[in-house]
Amino acid sequence: MLSFFKDYKIFGIVFGVISLIIIFIIYNTLNVYQPLPIYQPAMVSTALVDSTIQHQRKYHKIGDFSLVNQNGRTITQKDYQDKIYIADFFFTTCQTICPIMTNHMAIIQKELIQDDDVMLLSHSVTPEIDTVAQLKRYALKKGVNDKKWNLVTGDKKEIYKLARKSYLAVKDNGDGGPFDMVHTENFMLIDKKRQIRGFYDGTDPEDISRLLDDIQILKQEYTQ
Repeated sequence: MLSFFKDYKIFGIVFGVISLIIIFIIYNTLNVYQPLPIYQPAMVSTALVDSTIQHQRKYHKIGDFSLVNQNGRTITQKDYQDKIYIADFFFTTCQTICPIMTNHMAIIQKELIQDDDVMLLSHSVTPEIDTVAQLKRYALKKGVNDKKWNLVTGDKKEIYKLARKSYLAVKDNGDGGPFDMVHTENFMLIDKKRQIRGFYDGTDPEDISRLLDDIQILKQEYTQ
């Protein structure tokens, strides 16, 4: 009888070790690193993409830009070189979705304030109203960290071109003429190669959580 229990004990130990190995293998299989997609114009709704690039399937990147931030400093793509960043489009006098988006961007700023690899970039879609002085007032009100987050204004046509041809972010509503207006809740996640890696609803807390998670996934690409 004692021999039986002794043999059973050995069997139990062996079975337990094998079970743990199987569980470990299954866990790691289910948690294999999956890189984020690289979005191309052909992958995005045609309503959000300029007709000239709607069928482009590769090589899409954010175009060069030159805009002015809340401190009157010229901001170009070089300020975001080798950075991951989140971009959006807003205007300071908006009373609907923009305050929610800006508050969510402030949450992202707080979460990533110590992470020098990640920056934020908000483009005004009413640059004729959002002067440098107006952006500065708004930045102070919203707790913008100048080293982390640029609110930019500039040539309206350039901003609208960026929205439609680079960020694939807004529905077509003109090319930046005096009566044109674009308005979008989209946040875009941009990688260090200026490629779009994700779209998120800037008014949805769950999407903001997903964005923060995706940033950590994206950062793994640079540690491989």
